Amino acid sequence: MQMYAMNIKPVTVILLVLLLVGFYYYYYYYYYLSQYRFNVPPCPTSCSTSEPKDRVPDDVIPTDYVFHLKTPDQSLADTAHLQYSQPSIVKGRTDVVAVTPWLAPIVWEGTFNPVLLDSIYKQKKINIAVTVFAVGKYIMFLKNFLETAEKHFFVGFNVHVYVFTDRPKEVPKVNMAPGRQLTVCSVPSSNRWQEISARRMELIQKLIEEQLRKHSNYIFCLDVDSQFHSRWGTESLGGLVAVIHPGYYLDDRGKFPYERRPESRAYVAHGEGDFYYCGGAFGGLLQEVFLLANTCRSNFEEDAKNAIEAAWQEESHLNRYMWINKPSKVLSPEYLWQDFKPRNPEVKTIRFSGVIKNYADIRPNV
Repeated sequence: MQMYAMNIKPVTVILLVLLLVGFYYYYYYYYYLSQYRFNVPPCPTSCSTSEPKDRVPDDVIPTDYVFHLKTPDQSLADTAHLQYSQPSIVKGRTDVVAVTPWLAPIVWEGTFNPVLLDSIYKQKKINIAVTVFAVGKYIMFLKNFLETAEKHFFVGFNVHVYVFTDRPKEVPKVNMAPGRQLTVCSVPSSNRWQEISARRMELIQKLIEEQLRKHSNYIFCLDVDSQFHSRWGTESLGGLVAVIHPGYYLDDRGKFPYERRPESRAYVAHGEGDFYYCGGAFGGLLQEVFLLANTCRSNFEEDAKNAIEAAWQEESHLNRYMWINKPSKVLSPEYLWQDFKPRNPEVKTIRFSGVIKNYADIRPNV
């Protein structure tokens, strides 16, 4: 009996080890890895009946995968919108740079396929908000802004324009296409144009927080004393979108009109910065623009407590923010040119521009 008991012990140990190993593999494969599996949606109606009911064709990206341009419920089984010329990575524009050092696209004419982009985003049924401030005499520019936007800005998409003005009765009536609408938001007048400029970030932040987050996907904040000339569309969509200022894109950054006083929250030191961005055109996803507006507003208020007004008000704070928080897409100067400037050779088209004006006639304290 003693010999029999001694022979049993090694066998028992081996069995216990095998049992533990088996339990480990069961736990790892069926519990741990299951946390990282994707749930594959049912096969769409357009799939062949020979396909298993619990999977989709290999060239279809399931809708619950995380993907920048993920498709809506109909998936990529419908490829009618994907008929276009073969793209190339060795042919294209050579006179401009089309990507930043942090790999964000710089959008120029000839660097994108508008038909392809529109077909992708139309399936997503996106809603785009636009803010425009027409305070005081700036109301005179609103009609032209709205009329040209109807011709060129996200044509065929759902667009909601929010006009902030102290003269609501003077807002012009403009015929808007289906899916496009306008809301007038009353704001108080001001004796200083700098104060009007400063309040923009606060009002944009509140608009996103109180209204837009319920029904909009993207927002663009544009200057009213501007007009559209040609397409501004889905190529401009991104997380955080900046527009390069037309007056400084050929200059060394030492000449950029950043706020140079270290005591200001908008401070950018000499030798720092990437590009000089416009305060008159920026945008992106709601959550990104909300963070920008909230930060710039907070920094502006901190400066005000210390009796500091940044060189170019909210534009200075915006440039500081976008130097630290790099934009995910950068729009070339095509997207906010200046009408008094001749068009440079690399600017193949002008999409949006600031109109010629006499600031002494329209700004209250100039």
